[in-house]
Amino acid sequence: MSPSPPVEAESRSGRLAILLPVFDDWESLKALLRHVDDAVGSAGLLADIIVIDDGSVEECPDDIAQGVRALGAVHAVRLRRNVGHQRAIAIGLALLAQRGSHATIAIMDADGEDRPEDLILLLDRLRRDRGAKVVFGERLRRTEGVAFTVLYHTYRLLHLVLTGVRVRVGNFSALSADAAAALVAMPELWNHYAAAVFRSRLPYASVPTPRGVRLCGRPKMDFVSLVAHGLSAMSVFGEAIGVRLMVGALALTLASAAGLGVSLVVGQALPALWSSVFLVLSFQALVASVFFAFGILASRSATGFLPIRDHRFYVLRERILREAP
Repeated sequence: MSPSPPVEAESRSGRLAILLPVFDDWESLKALLRHVDDAVGSAGLLADIIVIDDGSVEECPDDIAQGVRALGAVHAVRLRRNVGHQRAIAIGLALLAQRGSHATIAIMDADGEDRPEDLILLLDRLRRDRGAKVVFGERLRRTEGVAFTVLYHTYRLLHLVLTGVRVRVGNFSALSADAAAALVAMPELWNHYAAAVFRSRLPYASVPTPRGVRLCGRPKMDFVSLVAHGLSAMSVFGEAIGVRLMVGALALTLASAAGLGVSLVVGQALPALWSSVFLVLSFQALVASVFFAFGILASRSATGFLPIRDHRFYVLRERILREAP
């Protein structure tokens, strides 16, 4: 199946596509579309909605866009199975990049925590900042409980130590069509959208945005899903993690060997015993990290899942719920 020919740049000038991955959260989406409609209408934007139905139990309702006035077309793309939030985003970006019908793409969660009025700020920053290809909404603060906050900051520290990249943003963003075209040629996009942007070295910026209030229902992401989400982000930087682990294990091995040598020279039996134990453990960690690093480097020759090529296998059907006025 050959890709659709791209639309000429003039025909897509100024048109915006808002990408909304959804899994069984239709009441929130219906309320959100009314807020997006108000924000888009006030800003005088031409915006189409692309709903990615991530294998929901109930398919997207036909009247999801009832009552909107300023929005353009509303499309619902039904996936064959649930693939998760990040992969739903990858499929949506691949669809839009293949069609080439929009100059700008925005990505939002459908629960209301990404506020439509902040989307206008992201789009304005993208328009004014000629150097940035992607503009993220950066959370000003977390509003979850103490346990989640502690775990989140621990994860941020671990992510920084292992990858050298600070975790500051999520999916909420606006990007140019050129940026989308670059990202969908990256296998890393299949694992994590924001991490793929950082890995791509596309120029990006961020705008501080407060967290909105969930419009309906309860969050569907549990502890296991959150951990998997964090690990997916880190997996994008597998090469950097492998090298850093190898260097750290080598430093521990050398330090343990030096400690053992000093203990033997001064005749301290107990420190020598502990130093020998640490030497054996650190050497084992060094060997494991070397194999890990070379395994990651060897996998670079395998293309893996390529969103622009393989996304179509996951798309079951697409419905037009609202025609463009």
